[in-house]
Amino acid sequence: MNIKRIILFVLIAFSLSRSLAQDSTLLNMLNDSMYTHASKSYVTGTFKATHIVNAQTVEAPASGALNFVIQHRFGQLNSGAYNFFGLDNANLRLGLDYGITDRLTVGIGRSSYLKTFDGYLKYKLLRQTDASNQMPFTMSILGTISNYTQHEPGKDYLTAAYRTVYVTQLLIARKFSSALSIQVAPTYLHYNSVAATDDKNDLFALSMGGRLKITRRMSINAEYDYLPKNQVKSMSINNSFSLGWDIETGGHVFQLVFSNSQSMVESQYIAQGVSGSPSTGSWGKGDIYFGFNISRIFNLKKKK
Repeated sequence: MNIKRIILFVLIAFSLSRSLAQDSTLLNMLNDSMYTHASKSYVTGTFKATHIVNAQTVEAPASGALNFVIQHRFGQLNSGAYNFFGLDNANLRLGLDYGITDRLTVGIGRSSYLKTFDGYLKYKLLRQTDASNQMPFTMSILGTISNYTQHEPGKDYLTAAYRTVYVTQLLIARKFSSALSIQVAPTYLHYNSVAATDDKNDLFALSMGGRLKITRRMSINAEYDYLPKNQVKSMSINNSFSLGWDIETGGHVFQLVFSNSQSMVESQYIAQGVSGSPSTGSWGKGDIYFGFNISRIFNLKKKK
């Protein structure tokens, strides 16, 4: 009788241990599942460069990375054979972008167009998440300042303060698939000086752009900057429209550009003419500027 009780006790204890072991396994699986859902996987590579064409994207150099940007625009294609269809004329911008953190970037630039200096800060407020879809888009805020220094006869009264423009953009982008990304950017511009008293110092615009991947290393980019009417009354301004062909070649991105704007600074291509620069051209009349963008990343900080 005692032997039967001992055998029964052993069987009960064995069954309980198996049950507890299964419960522990299920608990571990549940914890792993909860941890997987709690962790976020962020979308990367919404755009392959820091510019769609002229406009900046939500992308930024990683912490400790220096991005060297060369932006070049020739003259108008309809300038004729005498000017070699614009190739005799050129506008160049050299820029340096540095990632202070993975989300905060500082940049400076110098353009030959109106001898313009520019600087900016960009901070990534939100990041699009992957499978969880908790955040459906990426959002960055961009603040720029530009100052053109070209001498203009009879306008010596225009001091540095009058030549300065401030631009703030809220960059909102979503990567819909590995091939398609779209960005919109509500824009505020403040000009310390305008061309006429009827023109407003504070302007509002909307920039839109996108990227369509066509091969593993190539994409077509498009960008349109819309400036609502009745803000600038002293002149007619053509909205800027630009096309780009991106080619990834290892450590840098090369982009061929066609645009009706020769400038590459926000304060000039969004609302040209307001602060001394000529207005944008018309695609219908062939006022198209051919050019290219090149960006190259240099890692100044060793990766952990």
